[in-house]
Amino acid sequence: MFKLYGFPVSNYYNMVKLALLEKGLEFEEVLTRPSQKEDFLQKSPMGKVPCLVVDEGPLSETDVILDFLEELSSDINFYPVDPYQKAKVKELMKSTELYLELVARRLLGALFFDQSLSEELKTEITGQLEKGAKALNKLLKFEPYAAGAERTYADIVLYYTVALSNLATQKVLDINLEDKLPGLHTWLELMGENSFVQAVDADQNEALKAMAG
Repeated sequence: MFKLYGFPVSNYYNMVKLALLEKGLEFEEVLTRPSQKEDFLQKSPMGKVPCLVVDEGPLSETDVILDFLEELSSDINFYPVDPYQKAKVKELMKSTELYLELVARRLLGALFFDQSLSEELKTEITGQLEKGAKALNKLLKFEPYAAGAERTYADIVLYYTVALSNLATQKVLDINLEDKLPGLHTWLELMGENSFVQAVDADQNEALKAMAG
């Protein structure tokens, strides 16, 4: 059985967790925070979560893990067969990470720990979000899914990016990402109908409550 290391507040952890559930792969969750302890660094060289331990050994980095899971299961595929369309899905995934997730991540200290941000920094992050949203709007289709008619890894990456990012942008910058990404609201409702998404969300919400409390 696979072992998934991480914790349910982590959006990257939840991306891998949802993929495992969707693909029907058996796994055990091992609740773990990022760590520089040597035993964990043997599994995740940078000490990050998530990491996945499989029969052959450990894997780290979310996109690597998702690609590995795709190779394991042909019953449920999250990449198109066509090479160009597959590349477009990966383009959307990478753009979501670079231009939305990593930008909004700069707000998480203020979201979770009430760290103060200068107005200059808020202005900088707002500008980056605006630029990133414009780029994403050129790639997003919402027909009805993020990359087109079928669910792909782009949906999983976007969903759990937005889940945390929108909390942060609303609290810290008074920006609702649904206003910046037309079609996002309807797509979020569609994703929320999925029973596996509901299960992962429930665990994340409980973890967020525990962190806040």
